[in-house]
Amino acid sequence: MRQTVQELIERYQNNLFATAFNVCKNAQDAEDVVQDTFIQYHASKKEFESEQHIRAWLLRVVINKAKNVNRTFWKQNKVSLEDYMETLSFETPESENLFETVMKLPEKYRIVIHLFYYEDYSVQEIASILQITQSNVKVRLSRGRQLLKESLKEEWEDDK
Repeated sequence: MRQTVQELIERYQNNLFATAFNVCKNAQDAEDVVQDTFIQYHASKKEFESEQHIRAWLLRVVINKAKNVNRTFWKQNKVSLEDYMETLSFETPESENLFETVMKLPEKYRIVIHLFYYEDYSVQEIASILQITQSNVKVRLSRGRQLLKESLKEEWEDDK
């Protein structure tokens, strides 16, 4: 017995999502797991005995996939910025403050600032890594520096 993926989605999507969410504790991961489960069903050529057999198979697959998501390196090693900061050592309090400020920048500026100043990559190398133009790297560096200057200036004025 085989049913179309569309029929199964309409019938079981919400139940599978709830099951995956209970394991993953994250809506985006649960959505991915459910989608992967339906893809696996579509790709398999397995014949099922009954609709209950299909449902049991879908539930077993969604649970296993959700458990696999929880075992990934990224899930197991996720650390908050504050916890990560405690593991780093800085030569001066100013260095630590600067690093914290850099980490609070929007991602597109934070990445180029980090690659340029902390990893010592050239503009050309950063452009190649990020697959953007050199002029775009220069613009992001400039804007990132400006945001850093404004943030640090506010902190310095608060200290006075």
